[in-house]
Amino acid sequence: QNRLTDHRIGLNLHQLDRVMEGKIDDIIDALIAHYQAEKLKGDGRAAG
Repeated sequence: QNRLTDHRIGLNLHQLDRVMEGKIDDIIDALIAHYQAEKLKGDGRAAG
């Protein structure tokens, strides 16, 4: 399957070989985007 899945953020990558080589930029970018979106959905206060 060559797949990596993160169910917390709904990420499916069919690049397990690249991840095992240490190329995790796609994962990091997806995590950052997810947590930034969650923060924006928060209580409406300005971050800072």
